[in-house]
Amino acid sequence: MQSHPARARYFRALGDPTRLQILELLLERERTVAELVDELSVPRSRVSNHLACLKWCGFAQSQRQGREVAYRIADARVAEMLRLSAELSDEHCEQLASCTRIGPDWI
Repeated sequence: MQSHPARARYFRALGDPTRLQILELLLERERTVAELVDELSVPRSRVSNHLACLKWCGFAQSQRQGREVAYRIADARVAEMLRLSAELSDEHCEQLASCTRIGPDWI
């Protein structure tokens, strides 16, 4: 069984809205950095940094395709985890919105 700090770190990797958006886009299909930049309207360097985090933590993997690199979900279980987290956060939206311990910056 994983230690609590390792598990907390795992969820921290998912704690960024941009990383969640990237994962949701990769659930639809494989994408290049350029495609992700277009979809998210954020700088390439920011997308690349988030992808590096997602790869390091085992959420995404990459494959070179000529001059480009395509990214995809590394483990099919990620889809189920994201689905469950969406359900849970929707069900507890009011509590999450009113929690002063995590801050209002995500609202």
